[in-house]
Amino acid sequence: MKDEQWRPSTNKDRLFARADLLKSIRSFFEQRSVLEVETPTLSQATGTDPNLDSITANYQDVQQKEKTLYLQTSPEFAMKRLLADGSGAIFQICKSFRNAEQGARHNPEFTLLEWYQPGYDEHELMNELMLLVQSIYPQDHSIQHVWQKQTYQNLYEQHLGFNPHVIHCEELERLAKKEINIEIKQANKDTWLDLLFSHLIEPHLKEPIFIYDYPVSQSALAATGKNNDGIEIARRFELVIGGMEIANGYFELTDVEEQRRRFSDDQKIRQEQQKTTNPVDGNLLAAMTHGLPSCAGVALGLDRLLMLVSNAQSIDQVLTFPLDRA
Repeated sequence: MKDEQWRPSTNKDRLFARADLLKSIRSFFEQRSVLEVETPTLSQATGTDPNLDSITANYQDVQQKEKTLYLQTSPEFAMKRLLADGSGAIFQICKSFRNAEQGARHNPEFTLLEWYQPGYDEHELMNELMLLVQSIYPQDHSIQHVWQKQTYQNLYEQHLGFNPHVIHCEELERLAKKEINIEIKQANKDTWLDLLFSHLIEPHLKEPIFIYDYPVSQSALAATGKNNDGIEIARRFELVIGGMEIANGYFELTDVEEQRRRFSDDQKIRQEQQKTTNPVDGNLLAAMTHGLPSCAGVALGLDRLLMLVSNAQSIDQVLTFPLDRA
């Protein structure tokens, strides 16, 4: 009812569960001497990823000049500037914002936990992420014992019978239209792979599973390497629990010239998709030029993790005031 919109969409048990979750996370990192940091939510630049759209804010300075600022989709760029300056291992719990994202698992404003471990590779960070999640659950919970690791390729071969690294886009399109009954204009290979994953693979991944060695075309900000078959892959991973992506991590790209090239490629794709091109973060590039240490980093959606911990069916049930009530 409209006159009940003032009430929170969560309940008191989940309010306490969120407080306990935040307390547990801070205790976990304190024991590992990982420093908690805070970086700006508003920035003069933002990410170029074609799959993410920023929310903008109009700022007027003391001279009445207007400037467009960006609510950050994640604190990644600013945290990497701290790493380049010698911060050591760091974590942050913060609000992040993404345009055109609302549904059972999405709210435009959400809470992220992001952390970086200098000297770690992606597999070492997966192990630490597993320990973090396990520390939040009771010792007798099944989540203490049932973790898996699978390559991106193995999952597609197991569930759909093809190698995602070598299959052609036209074959993916035919399969997706047959299995999902969907029509998309200007879809590329990664679009079809994502659709097949979200509809035909992810719902079956009930137990915690790390998926790693993604297609090189999905590198984003990850370094690249080669798998056992000599195929170039992205050194990134995702954690899926209960059929829902919880975290996304990288063995981080440190090559500034490669980063420039990826930003440029992103902008071209955004133009092709008739999206606005975002201002590139020159401060990140300057930090990488100075020297970003070899490190791994991961972003974990705390609202989604709380959904799992508290058996919530939608993100609204763990938020005080989602967008419709904000």
